[in-house]
Parts: sequence; C-alpha cells; structure tokens
Amino acid sequence: MSTRSLPSITHLQFAVLGQLLADEQPGRQLRRGLSRLGERRSAPAFYQMMARLEEAGLVSGRYDQRVLDGQLIKERRYRVTAAGLKAWERTRDFYEAQLAASRPRSADA
Repeated sequence: MSTRSLPSITHLQFAVLGQLLADEQPGRQLRRGLSRLGERRSAPAFYQMMARLEEAGLVSGRYDQRVLDGQLIKERRYRVTAAGLKAWERTRDFYEAQLAASRPRSADA
C-alpha cells in the first residue's frame, strides 16, 4: 500500500492494534484504553470489532480462565499478528506522510 492510498483499517482498529504492540492484553484492558481516548463502546460492539480483526488475521485471540472471588471467569485475550503489525505500520506511515505533506515549506527551500 502506498502512502497515497487510504489505510485499510479504521482509527479504532489502529488504536487497538497500537495498544497490542507491547504485549498480549485482555479485552477489558483494551476497552479501558479506548475509553481513555474518549471512545465509549458497548461490550458487544467492542467484541464484534475484535471478531472482525480476528477474521481479517490482524489479531489472534484466546480464552484464559481464572478464579476470581471463588468464581471461574473466562477472559478473552488478544495479541497482534504479523499482518496486524504491517497494517498498523502502513496506517502510521500514511498519516505521517499526510502530516509531512501539510507542513509549510520554508522560504529557503
């Protein structure tokens, strides 16, 4: 994808993939990160987006079981895939190129 083509992922997908660059994370932590960015998504809408990212091969998910207050909890955890990293990098490069192109040129150039 050239930096002239629009990114293939949305701004929300870019934000989620960016959060996953450091390490695998549970869905609740990813939702918290989106909330800090001002994005308020219902749990069903968030997990539908994550399912689309999984179907596209940009993230992989697994269930982790743990006991919390004597109750067995299943938690969905996600990690970015190589394809997800490439999509994130292409999107970052697109926006960096847009920023560079919009900067005023100096009179000396």
